[in-house]
Amino acid sequence: MDMLENLESLQFDSEIPEEDRFWLYLQGRSRGLMIEACAHATFFCKVFYNLRELLQKNQNSSSLSTKSGDVDIDDNRNLKVGIIGGGRLGKQLARTLLQLVPIPAASLRISTRRPEVLAEFQKLGVQCFYHNSGLVGWANVIFLCCLPSQLPHICIQIQTSLEKACIVFSFVAAIPIPRLKLLLNHTNILRPQYHCVEDFEKIWGANKEITAALQDPVILRATCPYSPDGGIILNIKWLEGLIYAALNMCTESNVDCRQALQLLNQLFLSVHFKDCMKHEESCPEFQLPHVISKSYVKNLLHRRPFPWFDLTAVQLRETPFSQYHSTNTVLQDHLTYLYYDSFGIAPKKEEEPVDLLDSPSQ
Repeated sequence: MDMLENLESLQFDSEIPEEDRFWLYLQGRSRGLMIEACAHATFFCKVFYNLRELLQKNQNSSSLSTKSGDVDIDDNRNLKVGIIGGGRLGKQLARTLLQLVPIPAASLRISTRRPEVLAEFQKLGVQCFYHNSGLVGWANVIFLCCLPSQLPHICIQIQTSLEKACIVFSFVAAIPIPRLKLLLNHTNILRPQYHCVEDFEKIWGANKEITAALQDPVILRATCPYSPDGGIILNIKWLEGLIYAALNMCTESNVDCRQALQLLNQLFLSVHFKDCMKHEESCPEFQLPHVISKSYVKNLLHRRPFPWFDLTAVQLRETPFSQYHSTNTVLQDHLTYLYYDSFGIAPKKEEEPVDLLDSPSQ
């Protein structure tokens, strides 16, 4: 409860001169960007936690061998997340992932130059230290929450410790994807790009904690990758990168392309409209030509895994999935429903989604 909510004279903007009030929109924009970043990181972690569970079930049922030989089942299932940077964004992201994914404290670690200021997380069991290369060697996913000026030095520290399958998720907006790829000598990179419009609705809940804001249906719907609400628009190529990142994880687990597509459909298309039960033929379903070129499909052996995808190229160029996704509004609706469902909120339309597949969810 915010005790200052209705006390206008004690609000942040009460003493700002009228001629300077125009710039207050930057405060709302900054908060909106923070909420969007935390929401998309949370959705990403939920999706990949579920994918690891699906892969584990698939390996247990089909006795597939993995590249790493004997794998500890519990360790393989838990998504290990590292955050580089303990500033405002790094802290908010850690709180959000712990509460809303939720990631166990033992599966989250933070590397920052001042670990002593992260006592609240250490009390919860999160390891906080300053060892960027050590963190990267441990984690499946690394979130970069540092300043642009710090990034070149950090990349020098971590590039030799990065495993091919480790996903680097960058929130350093000033460093474009090609530059990041060069600095890290790495291709498994996701970087959401946000576009802000001048006129936007003030929906971001100035006095709410980020975790509370992400449980507000109005705010949560505004963070949906397809939504322009709130004046912050996500470049949808990030969602495309998410799809191909999931395929890379299947390839790393030595899953053949047909099984990988089945897992992809379970992961992303398990939440359906009620009408889908009546008209199943209208439901979208990923096929080989949707993710790789038709010429490659002809030469692909179906018992082989997919090739390794360069996620930086996926986010910068046209792909087979771009062509399939951009004009398929039914697919977009299903992915929107999945996004809502992962946060436990109902869609805008009256009909509610139903889960037709027995797939794990967070």
